[in-house]
Amino acid sequence: MDLSAHEETATADVGVTTGFLARKLGVSPTTLRSWDRRYGLGPAVRADGHHRRWSRDDVAMIQEMCRLTAVGLPPAEAARAAKEAARGPGAVSPLLDARTRTGVRIPERPTTKAPGPGEAGPRSGTGLPSGDVGRYCRGLSRAAVRLDALAVQEQLAAAVRTHGLTRAWDEVMVPTLRAVGRKWESSGDRYVEVEHLLSWHVSATLRHAYVSAAGQAAHATASPVLLACLPDEQHTLPLEALNAALAERRVPVLTLGGAVPPEALMAAVRRVGPPAVVLWSQSRSTANLPLARHIAAASWGVRGARTRSQVLLTGPGWGGQPGPGLLRPRHLAEALRLVTAPDNRPYDGALAT
Repeated sequence: MDLSAHEETATADVGVTTGFLARKLGVSPTTLRSWDRRYGLGPAVRADGHHRRWSRDDVAMIQEMCRLTAVGLPPAEAARAAKEAARGPGAVSPLLDARTRTGVRIPERPTTKAPGPGEAGPRSGTGLPSGDVGRYCRGLSRAAVRLDALAVQEQLAAAVRTHGLTRAWDEVMVPTLRAVGRKWESSGDRYVEVEHLLSWHVSATLRHAYVSAAGQAAHATASPVLLACLPDEQHTLPLEALNAALAERRVPVLTLGGAVPPEALMAAVRRVGPPAVVLWSQSRSTANLPLARHIAAASWGVRGARTRSQVLLTGPGWGGQPGPGLLRPRHLAEALRLVTAPDNRPYDGALAT
């Protein structure tokens, strides 16, 4: 996250304190002191010989360190590269060839191959819990806490490019969103802006994947799969992930988004005649089992070839067993399997269980 013009002026004149820099970059003061002690990434000048004052060049060096560690470069290598960058554009980096081989792009500075999401790493210097979801999630969490939008978007794009959309959603996006949510819940409503930033960029990544895939698909003649949130449900990211994954598989899909009124949902089902309807509910307060059963019972077509939609109840709001005629996938891969299974044959009679 870059400092404002006013803050840059203050930095050029007298420098900023360690605490101020830590707050601006979303790292702890202890992390900055550790980087100074271990790697020599400290302020060039110390006022009165004791107090740290970070100049504009010092801040730029630490920002580069944050960018490099955010994409998974080991701290020692990131520190060497950050110091080389601080020496000026003419400096030759011994890490250049290794960093150029990566699939992860950093502005004007490629990095080494980023570790996979299954590789564990230590706790983030921001205090953001990341569990065992690996360096991708740590880097994404750190970038979000710093409110570094460019780094967040690059991390997400790299995860999709390296691991594919489904695995990136399951192993990088979801764990990081949960980690940020836990941080918000445990810190007295702090980090709300971090959660909003991360959610926005996850949505942008998923929609970009959908637009890219849909733009390459031939015009569909089959009825699309219908995705919708229940009335009063605003959490759309899981449906956006399924929307993009279906588009990648060339499955026609129609997404209505959040908080769809019951009348509008039923009208869409009757107009489209979807082979499957996927309903998302984040909490029990938004789950509507009677509506789901009503959709599952709706039929259309000529006598003898009446058709009904498969109805998939997705999200934690639905609880346990949904009842006859309703499917309950537990994760994205299972929803994809159920939606794309060739079991949408017309029928006339009772709904199968």
